[in-house]
Amino acid sequence: MPYEIIALIDKPWLLLAVLAVGAGLGMLTERLAEKANKTGRKAWWQTKNRSKFRTRNSGNGALGAEIAALKGAPSARRFPDASDQLRIVLGAQFRARPLLNKPEQRLLAHLDRTLAREAPDWRAMAQVSLGEILASEDREAFLAINSKRVDFLLVDAASRPLHAIEFQGTGHHQGSAAARDAVKREALRRAGIGYVEIASGDTPAELGATIRKLREKAS
Repeated sequence: MPYEIIALIDKPWLLLAVLAVGAGLGMLTERLAEKANKTGRKAWWQTKNRSKFRTRNSGNGALGAEIAALKGAPSARRFPDASDQLRIVLGAQFRARPLLNKPEQRLLAHLDRTLAREAPDWRAMAQVSLGEILASEDREAFLAINSKRVDFLLVDAASRPLHAIEFQGTGHHQGSAAARDAVKREALRRAGIGYVEIASGDTPAELGATIRKLREKAS
């Protein structure tokens, strides 16, 4: 019998230690082999189901974008560029619609006549976007007003904005209209642009008086 085995028999504690180390190495080897096998199976499955996996993830909306962001990958949701937009437009039908409704058309006609009489160097513009007449270094503040519009805008001969006119027709204050008006009013005030409300029941004489006051104030 080899000397090493006799030494282990004479020292039982040493034999137990050797057996324990051997068992530990065996378990570690088995776990590593199992992990490698599992990784290989996962890679094979993902390769086989890649197209299905991508389609399912792309439909998850915000959740899919969140997962992509967490993984450091670009968001699955891509905004259309000019070529995409052209393709979308080519596949759609459009129709023209009036810029103003009937009451707004009547008010614009009254405004034009009143301006010709009371302030001939002023002009009235309809449905003007605030993003075209206001600027701000605060990007968040600009985005808050960029897509909002005023019903009418009075400008001088150099196209400088002077006063915004909001037409308070029937049902104007429904929903969140009052809050939207407050946003527009404050942004215009901070830019030094006036804000005037014209009610649907105002007469041409009352409109003329309002324009005269604005003109006198500007003089």
